[in-house]
Amino acid sequence: MTGATTIGLLHPGAMGATIGSSMASNATVLWAGEHRSQLTADRAAGAGLIDVGSLSELVGRATLIVSVCPPGEATAVARSVAELGFTGIYVDANAVSPSTAREIAAVFDDFVDGGIVGPPVRTAGTTRLYLSGPSAGDVARLFDGSSLEVRVVDGGAGAASAVKMSFAAWTKGTSALLLAINALADAEGVGDDLRGEWATSMPDLIARSHALPAGVGPKAWRFEPEMHEIADTFAAVGLPDGFHRAAADVYRRLAELKDADQPMLDDVLRLLERD
Repeated sequence: MTGATTIGLLHPGAMGATIGSSMASNATVLWAGEHRSQLTADRAAGAGLIDVGSLSELVGRATLIVSVCPPGEATAVARSVAELGFTGIYVDANAVSPSTAREIAAVFDDFVDGGIVGPPVRTAGTTRLYLSGPSAGDVARLFDGSSLEVRVVDGGAGAASAVKMSFAAWTKGTSALLLAINALADAEGVGDDLRGEWATSMPDLIARSHALPAGVGPKAWRFEPEMHEIADTFAAVGLPDGFHRAAADVYRRLAELKDADQPMLDDVLRLLERD
């Protein structure tokens, strides 16, 4: 990239706003506030983003666009940008399979694949952004001096997404499995007995079981499509995909916790067993 960089961010959610803020000292970062909530507008303003109103205005002004949205919306968001004639660098930083990343790449002349690992960017050392593609190094430099660590992965579209899918396959996949195991034991009337055994042999599972609902419950609606993307990643290389299809079903059952404030293990078990 040469000259001044104007970035369009889609969309400033809890994660996206911190990604945009991480670039704001090196570039002008725009967002499209049309039809977005006041909560989103406040979050974007706090991150130093400039509201240009419509998506068409953003596409017309940006030289680079970064997409950070729920994985189930990634392809539709990309197509809406392409249909408006965007000719700059498009960075898809969503939790999608390598095949989905390559599908999105096909509609742009300059595409960078991205995968975010970790929480919203607050403190240095907690969050990594993996990038791959010919312009990955140029995009990485836009985060210089920020708390976000950027790692460039060899390969084109799909390489960074493969890192993200492999990582989340463990973290979010095992979280779903542990919650389902708790529900199984309770459904069979042996929940206290199982947790008694864990207290003896694997005490960390008790603490994790009680911590998980607050961490994953409000985000379960977004984890469901991500699990399907992970399952597709396994299937594409001939590996069993059933683990994460089941995890998607666990998160589907927890989707109504989207707006819950600090849900407890009992809340999760109730929803899992009810379905």
